[in-house]
Amino acid sequence: MKIISYNVNGIRAAMKKDFIEWLTAADPDVLCLQEIKAMENQIDTEAFKEAGYEYQYYYSAQKKGYSGTAIISKIKPNHVEYGTGIETMDQEGRNLRADFDNLSVMSMYLPSGTSDARLDFKFQYMEEFLEYITELRKEIPELLVCGDYNICHKAIDIHDPVRLKNTSGFLPEEREWFDRFVESGFVDTFRLFSDEPDQYTWWSYRGGSRARNKGWRLDYHMVTPQLVPNVKRSVILSSAVHSDHCPVLIEIE
Repeated sequence: MKIISYNVNGIRAAMKKDFIEWLTAADPDVLCLQEIKAMENQIDTEAFKEAGYEYQYYYSAQKKGYSGTAIISKIKPNHVEYGTGIETMDQEGRNLRADFDNLSVMSMYLPSGTSDARLDFKFQYMEEFLEYITELRKEIPELLVCGDYNICHKAIDIHDPVRLKNTSGFLPEEREWFDRFVESGFVDTFRLFSDEPDQYTWWSYRGGSRARNKGWRLDYHMVTPQLVPNVKRSVILSSAVHSDHCPVLIEIE
């Protein structure tokens, strides 16, 4: 199974930039989206069907034009779970899960800390999510949590770790949470295959950051240890330019 995760920073805007043509060429079995910024009735779902993606699930934020996740698939899931049951995160449409025969796939959009209030919300989300996912793993041991984590885990994952150490997305508290998330039983699949620096998935629109590769690695495919032997590839698709993020791909047998 080939799975792509992509923070599209607005699905309607991305679809005006030849997104469907790119998707057809990339040809994943499952596409997990974050920050769709749209309600389902605002999305050209027929275009996805024509590209072979019959099964589409959208979990939009209550606030229009904001946040939201989606899972778009060629394969029919056995079950789809909208949200976590935690009201604060569910009203922003941040977690959507599809259960297939041999694994479950969650599309997650962890909040950013763009203000003091949002940073407090981010910390609350992180703690509640870790508690939730720890319990979920007992029920579903073969689990992939992919998406935009809005955290660079290690210094190798950000272009200027010294200057940005006090910036949300690379705060010590955020990185410590990521350590605990890994210790709870998740593996960063990209680092199974690459220990190279300068591998990023998000670039600011300012200052020609993408052209100069002044980036952050915020997007991950994190799997439970049971799935690690089945992971055949995990890569960053940096040539896709529909968003300030680029997609990440995993292949699982």
